[in-house]
Amino acid sequence: MKIVRTTAQLQKAKKELSGSIGFVPTMGALHHGHLSLIRQAKEENDHLIVSIFVNPTQFLEGEDLDAYPRREEADIRICELAGANILFMPTIDQMYEKDELCIGAPAIRGYILEGQKRPGHFDGMLQVVMKLLNLSGATRAYFGKKDAQQLALITQMTKNYFMDVQIVACEIVRDEKGLALSSRNVYLSESEKERALCLSRSLKRATKMVMSGELDSDTIMKEMRSVLQEADEVEYIAIVDRAFKALKKVELGNTIILVAAQVGKPRLIDNIWI
Repeated sequence: MKIVRTTAQLQKAKKELSGSIGFVPTMGALHHGHLSLIRQAKEENDHLIVSIFVNPTQFLEGEDLDAYPRREEADIRICELAGANILFMPTIDQMYEKDELCIGAPAIRGYILEGQKRPGHFDGMLQVVMKLLNLSGATRAYFGKKDAQQLALITQMTKNYFMDVQIVACEIVRDEKGLALSSRNVYLSESEKERALCLSRSLKRATKMVMSGELDSDTIMKEMRSVLQEADEVEYIAIVDRAFKALKKVELGNTIILVAAQVGKPRLIDNIWI
């Protein structure tokens, strides 16, 4: 595995690869969720590039940029064992100039749900993802469904800018109790991890209601809220279609049910695709 830390080194190393390239962009602190993306990318492509970059432009003022977990040695080992051909670990100076072009998230879908809570977050996310997709020359890029709104906006970006890359949506990975894996889960105490399970339980309740024939969104969200009482704060519950338009009734095969809540220090998100 080659470890490269400059854009010039990545472009040189990439030219030595022939065949399809699978790409997994990450911010490090790798867990089994990341590993599932890496393994899928490895299986479906001739070569694998992984990036680790804690992107400052997607953190808002007061968020945990400095405290974001960093485990470089462990992350390198994980990528090596998973069979990555190239690991790209750039500095901020490699990725950004002082005065450069910016990409803006769409005016509606970029400022609802996650975008409403974190205005400007998706601008920074899309900016760095476009850079990384262009640098990697990826045939396919792999993103988890847990960040469903992010996934939708990245897919839209590649379509709107006619980018020659396939965005692959990968299933959410959970621990043995059902908690969706996240790098921020390290902030949870054991008791908070138990309380955090209310997010996945609320989604399971919603799924059972849909399977029983209940499709009314308001009814489902009201029941979900009753399950989420262990959270310190429920930020939102939403039922939307794949284009992130609010639904009055669940549409089978075209619905995402999302929840965001505060449990202890971290803000947690989860969803289910129906």
